[in-house]
Amino acid sequence: MKFELGRCLLQERLMERGMSREALAGALLYKPERLADYMENKRLMPLKTAISIADTVGCAVNELYELIPVLKGEHKDV
Repeated sequence: MKFELGRCLLQERLMERGMSREALAGALLYKPERLADYMENKRLMPLKTAISIADTVGCAVNELYELIPVLKGEHKDV
């Protein structure tokens, strides 16, 4: 099955774990603004970044975004 990425769920994952954006940024040596861009859907996380974030937060990579199933015959040209 194919999926499209919906909105970023990083803020929800951080809230569930009682972790701040600043703490995550510090742990990964990222700027908090970079994480804010992901949370506000201004940028998509590269896979390498998503893996690092998921590992640090303690979730699966596929829990960082809403996954929207693409029904057979439906597709968006990119």
